[in-house]
Amino acid sequence: MNPWREVLDRIEAGEDEELARFLNGLNDLGRRAVAVRLPAHLTEELRGGVEARWEIEGLAPGYRLAGAACFTSARQVATWLNRRELRRPVDAERDARRIMSVLRGRSVEWRRELALRLADRLRPRTGRSRRGDEGMPGWDLTAALVAETGIEPPGGDAFVVGWVWRLVLRRRWNRGGLDGDPLLDLLVPRLFTAQGVAGPLALDERWNSGLSILAELAVLADEGKVARATLVGGCAGRFLADGPAEEIAPFVRLWRLLAPEPDELPVLDFVRLLPRASSPLARLALEELGRAEDAGLLDDDLFAEAVGALAYRREKTFVRAAVRWLARTPAPRGGGAVRALAPVFEVDTPALRERAVRLALTLAPHAGAAGREAIRAAAVLLPSGLREQVAAAYGASAGAEPEPPVAAVLRASALPALAPPPAAPVEVVAALREPGAPEEPHACERVLAGLAALAHRDRDAMAAALRPWWARHLPVPAGSGPHVYDHYLGYDRGVHTLLVRCVLALVDPERSREVSAVSAESDAYHAAHDWPPQILLRRRLEEVIALFERGRSVPALLATPTEPTGHVAAAVLVERMEALGNTEPLPADFEQGLLRLPRHTDPGLLARAERLPTRAGRTLAAWLRAGGWPDPAVTWELREERAAYTWTRQLLPTVEPPAGLPGWLAELWTLKPRHVSLSYPRDAIWWPMIMPSHREIVATALVRCMPLLPEANDVRTDALAALAHGEGPVGTATALAIAGGLGHRRDARRAAALDAARTLAARGQLSAGDLGRALAKLLRHRLVPLKRITGSLGELTETGAHTEVWHALAAALPSLLPGPGERPHAGLGDLLGVGVRAAVLAGTRSEIAGLAEMAARKGSSLVLYEARRLHEAISA
Repeated sequence: MNPWREVLDRIEAGEDEELARFLNGLNDLGRRAVAVRLPAHLTEELRGGVEARWEIEGLAPGYRLAGAACFTSARQVATWLNRRELRRPVDAERDARRIMSVLRGRSVEWRRELALRLADRLRPRTGRSRRGDEGMPGWDLTAALVAETGIEPPGGDAFVVGWVWRLVLRRRWNRGGLDGDPLLDLLVPRLFTAQGVAGPLALDERWNSGLSILAELAVLADEGKVARATLVGGCAGRFLADGPAEEIAPFVRLWRLLAPEPDELPVLDFVRLLPRASSPLARLALEELGRAEDAGLLDDDLFAEAVGALAYRREKTFVRAAVRWLARTPAPRGGGAVRALAPVFEVDTPALRERAVRLALTLAPHAGAAGREAIRAAAVLLPSGLREQVAAAYGASAGAEPEPPVAAVLRASALPALAPPPAAPVEVVAALREPGAPEEPHACERVLAGLAALAHRDRDAMAAALRPWWARHLPVPAGSGPHVYDHYLGYDRGVHTLLVRCVLALVDPERSREVSAVSAESDAYHAAHDWPPQILLRRRLEEVIALFERGRSVPALLATPTEPTGHVAAAVLVERMEALGNTEPLPADFEQGLLRLPRHTDPGLLARAERLPTRAGRTLAAWLRAGGWPDPAVTWELREERAAYTWTRQLLPTVEPPAGLPGWLAELWTLKPRHVSLSYPRDAIWWPMIMPSHREIVATALVRCMPLLPEANDVRTDALAALAHGEGPVGTATALAIAGGLGHRRDARRAAALDAARTLAARGQLSAGDLGRALAKLLRHRLVPLKRITGSLGELTETGAHTEVWHALAAALPSLLPGPGERPHAGLGDLLGVGVRAAVLAGTRSEIAGLAEMAARKGSSLVLYEARRLHEAISA
């Protein structure tokens, strides 16, 4: 008989019960034979990759049995059982019973050592549990060894968490409950201090509802099988330890199930919890303190402390609860807690603030010196009318007039400086190795310029420097056909791939021509899906590829930017064209160079441009003579379309190019693609650099390429932030793009739109009227949430753009204010509050159509309160 072969056959057949019987019949020599072969066999099997690992995991019970029975030391067995691919058998309880059956021949001391070693390797799970990932590997065997050897349960949280997981899973499969569990008395006290038990307890509540562990603990306490004081005291101690709401929630649930009597309540502890407890725990504490007060267990000092703690919390729910509690309390007792009303004077809810003032006036005769001083100090924050009422009852505070608001200094962000051009091939290679660098427009332009200039200087040296990078970047087996490159490069027209193809054209021109032929086959598809700015970007890269494939070069690319905005200095462009001599420049590179010229150039350059001998030189001279191209007209339209069962609305800017433009430019500016979405969404980050002197056209493209800008998750708001640093008119389209960005659902995207608005405002170029009208249209058609817009405008106001915010709101509010009988937009009161702040900081005086009528309405809502404040601020 070959023991190893017999054991392996049973493992691979999945005959675990038969394997256990066979292992129990093995002698020491047979077990040693298995122990010698087992680790090497498993290592060899795992070399088979992912599928082999899956197979090993399926056979884990047999491998675990063999190791537990045959390895000599407890350390070896513990290490084997905790191997990653073996530590999670399908049925942990059955696995533990089988392993215990092969361990009973070991001494008690040996098994105790194994129990302690296994316990040391238990780890509580972190994060949310997923289906199929419940339980704690190794716990069942550890618990079985603890029970059989009579040692104390291991310390630490992991053993307790594992016990809870075992209870949860047993209950799920109807394998029994808490009653009669041998570890119950030992581990229940530790349940309240162990970190990590909340996850399985919460899962148990979802799975088992009324039959949960917590519900059974409450029943056992009622039956006297678990000490009630242990559970009540344990919950109270866990509350004091605090922590995230999800960690506290199970113990809040248990407390409600236990329903302690008033004399069991830790009144002082609940009062001290109120300032910092999570909302569910704070609600429980508030309820229990109410019961304690009804039972006469809450003295005046603790009452005042509790009300004050509630009033200082951020949640309006608790602030209202503090005011209501104080209002229903007899005046003599409430007078001792009147200082709790002081923080309520600061809240932004007028009705709540006014109620707090009325209550403070009622309690004034019973207020002590400290309470009166707190109310006087807080009253300076109240509107003048309320402040005068408080002063009549409590006395005026010295320096009661609030200080006038101070506006922040508005500052524009700065673009990072351009890196110097590569001076040697090694610098080009280093730039290519930068993580993600070729994806960024400036980095891509720098690499492209370096490839062109250095290849013109010494093509062989440039190609030699690139070959090691190429071999690592896109390794292809020797002798591979062009189809291997085609798979990676031939059908992808992304900027990064086209830059990589520029490298291939230098390293291996013949192979590059084969890839280009394959790529040309897909041109018809891309021509139908690419946007005009994308087409120009790709044409420029592809003509550099074609140049290198023909073995030719140019001294420099004309359109390489000289400014962070993407501009090319006019003098530099003329100089680069002079270096070409009689050679016509690359067409797309020349067109891009013209687009990157600044709007104002040195008139003295015209004479040099007129001496250029090429057709492109004459075009450049004509451009300089005319002072650039005329700006197109940009308007917008509201488009409504039937989609499935709903109507969709889109605000779309349109461009009307002026007559006389070159054909390529008229197509670029018209922006009427066949498809709405971009074929390569990241290309949008290039557009401010493609047209740095034509911001309004770039903004039109940003909006039209996917009109639902506030919900998109792409780089268009980053492009918007870059656009603000360029030149050219900003109007309807720019305002629409910024308005959409200010309502974006993602913080980072919203921040980019805020940066664009601040930059334009700091440069005196933000068209506030257009922005206000765009906001009004987007809000009225519910294309952006008012809450996000309000937050963004508030941030702009606080960072110094208050004047622009006010003018934008002045243009938007006539369309947003409700007419007679209309309901206001949800959140309009907060927007009016931003308007008050901006108007005060701007020191403006004006009229808003419909505002006076709204301010005259009766009521105490936030909308009416802020309407009155705004009307007062701009009419004074």
